[in-house]
Amino acid sequence: MVEKFIVENAVQAKAKVDELEAKGYTHDDIYVFAHDKKRGDHITDALDTEKAGMKEQGFLDSMKNMFSSRGDELRSKMSGAGLTEEDAAAAESELDKGKLVVIANK
Repeated sequence: MVEKFIVENAVQAKAKVDELEAKGYTHDDIYVFAHDKKRGDHITDALDTEKAGMKEQGFLDSMKNMFSSRGDELRSKMSGAGLTEEDAAAAESELDKGKLVVIANK
């Protein structure tokens, strides 16, 4: 089951991660995305959540993302984390506004 949440900041992301853990998700089941790569990395490290990588996307998509725009990369990673392409596109537009996307996928 995939759950997606849009939050305003890292404090709200932390609260959502805690809530998801209480529902039985592990840190390996939870992904936090930000449009700015450094911000996303800092939040992911601080909250000890999973990074969407080759395991979620597959080798070819991971390689393709090395040459894609940040938006394309984010949509691909969110799809790899369990969102449909439509949901990933909608979530990416929220990231463009400075929000964070939290995805939980068992």
